[in-house]
Amino acid sequence: MRTSPWPPTGRKLVHLDLKGAPPRIEYLHRLCELFAQLGADGLLVEYEDMFPYSGDLSMLQATAHPAYSREEVLSIQDVARSKGLEVIPLVQTFGHMEFVLKHRSLWGLRELGQCLGTLSPHGEEGPRLVLEMLRQVVELHPGLNTLHIGADEVYMLGEGEESKRWLSTPGHTVEQLFLSHVTRVGRAIKEAWPHLNIVMWDDMLRGMSHDTLKASGLVGLVQPMLWDYNPGLNVEETVSLLEKYCDAGLTDVWAASAFKGSTSVHTSVTNTQRHVDNHLQWLQVAAAISPGVHLQGIALTGWQRYDHMSVLCELMPVALPSLAACLQTLIQGHFGPEVQTKVAESLGVSSVEVETLERTSVADSLFPGRRLAALIVELTQLLNSEEVCHFESNMFVRGWFSPYHRQRRAVNPLICMQIQSQAATLLTMLEEKATAAGEEMARLYPDATAREWMEQHVSPVVAPLRRITEEISACLPEMVPQQ
Repeated sequence: MRTSPWPPTGRKLVHLDLKGAPPRIEYLHRLCELFAQLGADGLLVEYEDMFPYSGDLSMLQATAHPAYSREEVLSIQDVARSKGLEVIPLVQTFGHMEFVLKHRSLWGLRELGQCLGTLSPHGEEGPRLVLEMLRQVVELHPGLNTLHIGADEVYMLGEGEESKRWLSTPGHTVEQLFLSHVTRVGRAIKEAWPHLNIVMWDDMLRGMSHDTLKASGLVGLVQPMLWDYNPGLNVEETVSLLEKYCDAGLTDVWAASAFKGSTSVHTSVTNTQRHVDNHLQWLQVAAAISPGVHLQGIALTGWQRYDHMSVLCELMPVALPSLAACLQTLIQGHFGPEVQTKVAESLGVSSVEVETLERTSVADSLFPGRRLAALIVELTQLLNSEEVCHFESNMFVRGWFSPYHRQRRAVNPLICMQIQSQAATLLTMLEEKATAAGEEMARLYPDATAREWMEQHVSPVVAPLRRITEEISACLPEMVPQQ
């Protein structure tokens, strides 16, 4: 299906989610160059604990691996700027502050004790903390024009004791509680840096009425970024929501799609078509909105974790074909055969679906991280294979090495030796592929990332196979004559 290309005045930002699997700086520089070649014109950088916070905030830096240095943060901007990419930092200021509020000394700033991500909107200490975080980020981004303050998924807002007392006053609502904090942060930003454009996620605004939005204090202060990563995005509802924001005075708005990290919390290989479909829907939205809606651009999000505490989503290399396809879909207005061919040729691959990627000795100059992508695809296919996934459910294990047999150590040696041999063969294959993938991963990412990926994806599959081989070894001496 063809529609109009993405509006030429609308920017196309690639989202870098650095709260998991932060690329080594040399690889990140290569990625910036590729993003520009693929048609992006900006980066939305969510540093989280990879930012070199200093002073009282130095505890916010990552501990599993070093945060980027000040020099490295500046180098990212230099490389991006040299390729025509604008850099927009994203700093969470209300919800999804897990990387901040996990620290014991800051537990008292949570809205609710058991809710790790939501900052209490009461008192002075929370806003002071947020504004110091913002100050350090802004000052390390000379020439900054736009800042994203997050504010999505502010879970459990209104459930804290202070909030309950505040809400007990007639006329006070959770919506007002949300707006009071966001406007306070926004006004403080404007006071410190009057030239900055402020962007925020829109989801906490969606249920608000026209009148609430109009009187919210957000008009002229922020630009909502409406996110929807669904391949079946409802065009009519999305247009209606953008029009509601516009009618309330929020005329400058953004869109946010996804090229990875939105399929499931533990997905390891990206499905390109799923994400292309999401962008095709966004093209329909852009074509249907009224002229009064000023669509500033679209952020192609690439989530690395669902939140700070969750497992890793797809690593960037396996998502690059999806990113290239999504950008070209926006630029061309469709994803027909000629666009697919152009994308494949731009990366030096035969297909836009990474599942078909094979290892090759060809240099990865067109596709930085191609070798790692191919190794992850190979390893994931083996991990998800019927033979490996359901090994414990196969006929021989269930029939001759069940928990009943293991407990009594009464087994058929011949069949159990066959089971053990099959398990050992699979273990060897898995360990060989995991070793190759791990070594390549450590070239592009911190060692801690490689270890985490292996522990999350490989270890849970390998452990049952190892256990079976060990348990058979323990049972056999009781059933086989010793030589």
